Amino acid sequence: MVENYVNVQLSINGYRTYYWESERGAEIDFIIQRDGQLIPIEVKSADNTKAKSLKVYMETYKPAYAIKLSARNFGFEDGKKTVPLYAAFCV
Repeated sequence: MVENYVNVQLSINGYRTYYWESERGAEIDFIIQRDGQLIPIEVKSADNTKAKSLKVYMETYKPAYAIKLSARNFGFEDGKKTVPLYAAFCV
């Protein structure tokens, strides 16, 4: 349900959303294109915000940054912008 909410927010802001899955089962909830770059977005509905798949994607494709939507507050660490779920419309 949370991923559905995020997809609606991204779509409202004009983004086409894509999904990524590796051969070994790592998956990214959304990939969007912004300013000619692909930006991975991982959605976590709980306080546990470990994103192993996001780490795999970042190591493989080296995007400028990634976005992690979760119950946590705004932040930036290791190339990942943390955005609270209520602010998904700001992505």
